[in-house]
Amino acid sequence: MSIENIPGIYFENKKEDPDLFVYDFKMTNDIVKSKVNLGMNMFSFLQEGKKQVHFAGTSVAVNKDQSLLLKKGNWLWTELLDKEAIYFCKLLFFSEEKLKGFLEKHSENKKIVTDEIPYFIIRNDSYISSYLNSLSTISEAPTVFKKNLLAVKFEELMLYLLQKYGEHFEYYLHSLIAKETSTFKKIVESKIHSYLKLEEIAFLCNMSLSTFKRHFIKEYQTSPGKWLQDKRLQKAKEILEKGDLKASEIYLNFGYHNLSNFSIAFKNKFGFSPSKITTQSKF
Repeated sequence: MSIENIPGIYFENKKEDPDLFVYDFKMTNDIVKSKVNLGMNMFSFLQEGKKQVHFAGTSVAVNKDQSLLLKKGNWLWTELLDKEAIYFCKLLFFSEEKLKGFLEKHSENKKIVTDEIPYFIIRNDSYISSYLNSLSTISEAPTVFKKNLLAVKFEELMLYLLQKYGEHFEYYLHSLIAKETSTFKKIVESKIHSYLKLEEIAFLCNMSLSTFKRHFIKEYQTSPGKWLQDKRLQKAKEILEKGDLKASEIYLNFGYHNLSNFSIAFKNKFGFSPSKITTQSKF
């Protein structure tokens, strides 16, 4: 089962990285099982069919009387037809930046949430039905207005759910971002001395590559490529200075496909080639 990067696979322009995004998902198969890397937090408003999701040892199943708010991350989804001949849900994705902006504006609760809560169940009601109809109307609006209209509708929905579910929902929203920075830095810094590419590290952080780069620059004030290269070359230098290993024995461990590229990068950073260290260590 291949991994689906959602919502990225739904973008018409693969370079776009919106803070808010709406997508109508429909299927006519009896059962669809998916392995999903969810790159943004997501509302799943189920309208026809049944859905079951698994996340880090927990699972939840809903029908069309319920909707879900799902935490970004790696999920296993099972989507099933019910009595109708089509499965249909409206998906609303939102970025951490949008959520932080909402909480700064509307939440006075500064409690640090330590529990990782992957999902929140929403009971569908007349408001939700009306809201979904309004989202469909927005999709038909001119592009120049769509972004601003969607931002207003996102805030409206969050305020409604905050009023309906109170502190329980508020704590859940804080849980979506409480560990973001520490987890992000922990993953990044644990992969400094690995051979992983930026795309692979971004996947482990449950982010698209563009979101990963933007978040990285915010955390480290430099590009991830330059930062990782500097850290890896510094570690390589320390290993070579011990004299036990040669450059030809370690370059693959630091993400370089050949010795020549490693030597060039090393010399550009330190002003001398790695072979000079190896030669000096013999004396």
